[in-house]
Amino acid sequence: MDFLFLLPMKKTLPFLFSLLGIFTFSQQIESFANILNDKISIRAIELYDDKVWYSGTDSKFGFVNLKDPENKKQIKLSEEKLQFRTLAQDKDFFYAANIESPARFFKIDKKDLTHQIVFTDVSKAAFYDAFHFVKKNLAFAFSDTDDNRWKLTMYKNGEWSFFKNNIRLNPGEAAFAASNTNIVSTKKYLWIATGGKSSRILRLNFKNNQIDVFNTPIIQGESSQGIYSVDFSDDKFGIAVGGDYTKQEANINNIATTNDGGKTWQIQASGKNAGYTTCVKIKPNSKGKEIISVGDQHISYSSDFGRTWKKISDEKGFFVCQWIDESTIVFAGKDRISIMKLRF
Repeated sequence: MDFLFLLPMKKTLPFLFSLLGIFTFSQQIESFANILNDKISIRAIELYDDKVWYSGTDSKFGFVNLKDPENKKQIKLSEEKLQFRTLAQDKDFFYAANIESPARFFKIDKKDLTHQIVFTDVSKAAFYDAFHFVKKNLAFAFSDTDDNRWKLTMYKNGEWSFFKNNIRLNPGEAAFAASNTNIVSTKKYLWIATGGKSSRILRLNFKNNQIDVFNTPIIQGESSQGIYSVDFSDDKFGIAVGGDYTKQEANINNIATTNDGGKTWQIQASGKNAGYTTCVKIKPNSKGKEIISVGDQHISYSSDFGRTWKKISDEKGFFVCQWIDESTIVFAGKDRISIMKLRF
C-alpha cells in the first residue's frame, strides 16, 4: 500500500513533559531527550552494540550510540534517493529493502558498514512494508502485490526466494509501511497484519508451513484504515493497533488483543485512547501486561494488557519505538531519534 503520508515540516521543539494523568499509572517520565537530529524520516530501527541503528529517507542508514550520542555515523546506501521503511539484522549483518519498484535488498556489514545488493524484486507493485529475522538464517519481508496473492520474500540459509503459498488477499487488502512492525514472530509462529479495505492476521506455523488467516474487528473498509502494528509476548497473547491515518484523532476500534495466538481478537479501549497508532511494543518480561505505543500525535502506555491506555506524552512526529530495557524506550520518526526513561 502506498503509505507515503508525511507530517508537515516543523522545527523540532524542546520536549515538554505531558504530566496530565501520568500519576494514575505506576510509571513516570524521568527523562526524555533527543540523541539525533537530522533531516530524515525514520520508520525502522534495530538495537545492536549499545547503538540504535536506523534506515530512512534519501538512502540514509546509520547509528547513534545510546550512551554517547556524539558517537554516531551515517552513510548512504545508494546515490539514488531511495526511501527505506524496513530494517532487520542477523549476527553479522543488517538488511534493508527500499519501498517502491525495483525493490533492492541491501546487506550491510556490521563491522565496517560496507554494503551490497543481494536480492532485487522488479515487480511493478513491489512495496516492502516490513522485514524481520526470525532466527539465524531465516527472515521474511512482506510486500504489496499486483495479483492479490500473499507475497512474502524469504531468506533461508543464504538463499532468497518467494515463499510459495495459495493465500489470496481480499480486494483492497494490503499492509502499511508505517514502522516495520506489522511482522512479529515467536519460535512457533510468524504473524503478519494487513490493512486497508480488509484487515486480517496471517499466521505461518513454522512446524508445518501451514498458513492460517484470521479476521479481526479492527476498523477497516478504507485504504487508510486497519492494523499498522502488531506484537506478541508469547504464542498466545498479542496486541494489534492502528486506525486511520487520514483521521488522526479517530479512536474507535483501533486496538485489539488476542489470547489464542491470533485466532480471535477483542476490541480494547474503543473511544478511550489517543487515536491513530503506528507502533506497539510489549515491555520485556511483562508477559504482555505493560505496553508502549506511539502514533504521529502521541505516546501512550497500558499497564493492564492493553485494556486501558493513558497518553503520557503529546510529542508529535514519532513513528516507531523499541524497548532498550525494562525502563527505557527509544523513539524515532520525523527528523529525530529520542530516548525516554521511565521511573517505576
